[in-house]
Formats: sequence, structure tokens, C-alpha cells
Amino acid sequence: MERIVDITTDQQHLSALRGFLKVEHKGAEVGRVPLDDIAAVIVHGHGITYSNNLLVALAKRNALLVTCGANHTPAGLFWPLSGHHLQGGRMRAQWQASKPLQKRLWQQLVQAKIRMQAAVLTGFGQPYGALEALASKVRSGDPENIEAQAARRYWPLLMGKTFRRDRAEPGVNSLLNYGYTVLRASTARAIVAAGLHPTIGLGHSNRANDLALADDLMEPFRPIVDVAARALSEGGVTSVTKEAKVIFAGLTALDLTMTQGESPVFMGLQRLATSLAKSFEAGRSGLDLPAPLAPERLEAIRRLTAETADQA
Repeated sequence: MERIVDITTDQQHLSALRGFLKVEHKGAEVGRVPLDDIAAVIVHGHGITYSNNLLVALAKRNALLVTCGANHTPAGLFWPLSGHHLQGGRMRAQWQASKPLQKRLWQQLVQAKIRMQAAVLTGFGQPYGALEALASKVRSGDPENIEAQAARRYWPLLMGKTFRRDRAEPGVNSLLNYGYTVLRASTARAIVAAGLHPTIGLGHSNRANDLALADDLMEPFRPIVDVAARALSEGGVTSVTKEAKVIFAGLTALDLTMTQGESPVFMGLQRLATSLAKSFEAGRSGLDLPAPLAPERLEAIRRLTAETADQA
């Protein structure tokens, strides 16, 4: 399993030593992690320092370094310059992809996300028919912004009528922020490994967003984070505790059914990114997308989350 390393304690120094990420605090070693096991390092602490050798070692392994600001939202990203032997050709195909192709690809992603949201509502005993209907109405490029219409129905049903998704707010929103940060880092790594550029997006087009494509491809996987966030809040956990971080990092190992077969989330992201690269090269859409979560897998997430929260 690929590991997400979270650095939260202030004044730590990170370096590379004989194939390991070494963490030190005030000159004393506090931990080591094999570099080959790392998918991303997420940094929240203040006064963190890094050795150049560590940054080079992470880049060689296509592992990302993500720095976070308030409420666990990403502020910066260090990612490899080259992640795939076909990178030049694939990035050229990505940049030159026709608008109709980009719109069809975005349509597929939005439909997969809404269907995953409907499956999540089913797992919590909430009505999901409206979302299923909306998914079937998504047209190429989603010109009616069905994605936003689905969100307006989804969040009150999942989190309660008074809930508003706001990254600046504490509580459940901070849990979602952290879970999405983990997912975003894993998605960006998959994109780089597939030889694509994470800034050149399909549906997300904000010029200031350096991870627009990661935000696109993670969309169908977001509801998995939502399940864990609700289960944590039901167990009384409404802040990003150590136990919550373990749960969100563990979601990357959750088994999913993809278009081309079973795989854990982190492999599913790689398969999706690779299928996107091949779609750009072929000039036609053919994404390997996750199927809606089956009830037993939703229940497994809820049970694992509840058990971990109880141990806090």
C-alpha cells in the first residue's frame, strides 16, 4: 500500500537517509519511513525544514510534497519534473485535445461523481432518485451545471439541512478538507506518473489552480471521503484528530470496482489517469471510472470509521 505521511508537529526537520525519510525534532530522530512506500508527504506543522536530498529522492519516486495552510487546505505542491517516459508526447496530446473531446471527458467524470453520490445516500438510507435522474441529464461539457444542482440536493441529505460546504468553516468541513487533501495528493501523483500535466484541466479552469486536472479526476472519488467524514461526525469526531488522519489515509487502500476490474483507490486513480492519457492520444473518450460503491463496501467504511473513532 502507498503511504500518506502527515507532518503536524512544529519545528521538525525532514531528510533522506539510506532509502528512508527521516524525521527529526530538535536534533533527535523521531521516525523513519521507507521512501519507496511514500505516495505523498502532507505538511501542516510550522517551522518545518527539508533537505534538498529529500526533495530529489521524493521526485525520483513520483512522490509529492504538499504544504497546507489553515483548515488543512493545500497551499503549495512540489511535484516531479518528469514522471513518465512518454511525458512529452502525452502532454502535447493533452494540450492539443479538442474542445468536444474535453467536454465528453468532463461529462463522464460528472456522471460518475453524481452516481457515486447517489450510492452514498443509499447507504445512509436517504432518497437518491433525484441524483440518479440528474446523472442521466448531464450533457457534454455539463452546460446546465448539473454537478452543482446535484450538490445542492446531496449535502443536506448527507450532512443535515443546516450544513453548508465551506472550506473556511471548522467541524465537518475541516474533516472534508483534510480528506480531500489526501485524495488530491494521490490524484496528482497518478497524473504525473501517467505523463500528464496536473495544471491543464477539463472542467476546472481557474487560472490560479495549479492542480486543475487533479480536481477533475478526483471528482468521482470524493463521495468516499464524504462517507468517512459523516461517520466520524456521528461518532463525535468533528476535528482532524490523529485517528481521523489514519482513516482518511486508509481510504486509498479501499477496493473499488473500476470499468476494467477491481483495484484499490490509489490504483484506481492511476488507471483513470492512464486511461485519460490514452484518450488524449487516441482522440476519443474511454475513461476507466469507478462504479458506485456497493452497500457492503459503504458499510465497511462506516464500520471501520466508527471503530477507529471509538479508540480515540
